Amino acid sequence: MTADPRRGRSPDADAILNALPNPVIVVASDGKIIEANMAAEFFFEISSQLLRRLSLTELVPFGSPILALIEQVRAAGSPVNEYKVDLGTPRIGTDRLVDLHVAPLAERPGDIIIVLQERTIADKMDRQLTHRSAARSVTALAAMLAHEIKNPLSGIRGAAQLLEQQASPEDRMLTRLICDEADRIVTLVDRMEVFGDERPVPRGPVNIHTVFDHVKRLAQSGFARNVKFIEEYDPSLPPVLANQDQLIQVFLNLVKNAAEAVNEMGTDGEIQLTTAFRPGIRLSVPGQKSRVSLPLEFCVRDNGPGVPDDLMPNLFDPFITTKQSGSGLGLALVAKIVGDHGGIVECESQPRKTTFRVLMPMYNAATNNTASGDEDFYGTSSHAAQTQK
Repeated sequence: MTADPRRGRSPDADAILNALPNPVIVVASDGKIIEANMAAEFFFEISSQLLRRLSLTELVPFGSPILALIEQVRAAGSPVNEYKVDLGTPRIGTDRLVDLHVAPLAERPGDIIIVLQERTIADKMDRQLTHRSAARSVTALAAMLAHEIKNPLSGIRGAAQLLEQQASPEDRMLTRLICDEADRIVTLVDRMEVFGDERPVPRGPVNIHTVFDHVKRLAQSGFARNVKFIEEYDPSLPPVLANQDQLIQVFLNLVKNAAEAVNEMGTDGEIQLTTAFRPGIRLSVPGQKSRVSLPLEFCVRDNGPGVPDDLMPNLFDPFITTKQSGSGLGLALVAKIVGDHGGIVECESQPRKTTFRVLMPMYNAATNNTASGDEDFYGTSSHAAQTQK
């Protein structure tokens, strides 16, 4: 191997460093960042070239515990771990909890290596299981409502129609009100019956950019005609294993929510659609012996006022809504569909930056299934990308 004279290590070492899913940075004795891998670029939302021009104090909050950890490592000459450290800043998000591994580099005295493990990844897994449990509860409730409520409602409506034939004009207003309210309840029950549909859905390779383009056209022709759309797509992204119609339903709901969030901003409202490949996240799903990789990331981001803090923990539960006329079933349906596909949906919100992030499995052409290991996703991503173009 030929060494890179600028960094004193081989190009293979750079490739290994950039393949790591966790952010890694190296800090010199003067506090300057001298190394950063690709995961660190994504985490701090800044390129490695710009990172190397900064000192760590310019990157993390004032008085951050990471600064004290570095001094402790330098003094003791041994590694230190710290858990649930908040590295959040207004630029990268105000709530970014990470686990830290800080260690000295023996071959380079004074240099410190820092490895970050974002806590929210594990938290997403826990919340996703909660979302699925909530969806199962709604499934049982929907089945019960359909059976126990729709039959009596039809009787009530029929009786009101019979009374209407002999009622005075004033009383006809009341019988019409009974019929309208009965119809409204039936409509709500019909919406909830979607949660009770447990039939397997045919799935195959889906080009997510086709889905986004379709959703964007629908939005711009109706509820989001005055909203500016920004697209940041990875053109080489492999296909997602999914049902295209259900994915359209998922992202149409998310884009509609984003459009309503920026509705009062007029022409300043923006919705950003992004796609990216994010290796390193795995999830155990029913019907799979091994954990499924979720390397495909699809985001819907808006610059609206954000989600109230008190709603965030239960945002994907049924009947949770900030809209006066909303039923609170839209995001619960999104969580159910994404969960049925073996994926994760999560929301991160702050004023002027609310992101709904969907992580999904990719389509494996060799097995006609999800990729379950690193060998699969690196072995098929090139071929999948060619079929996607």
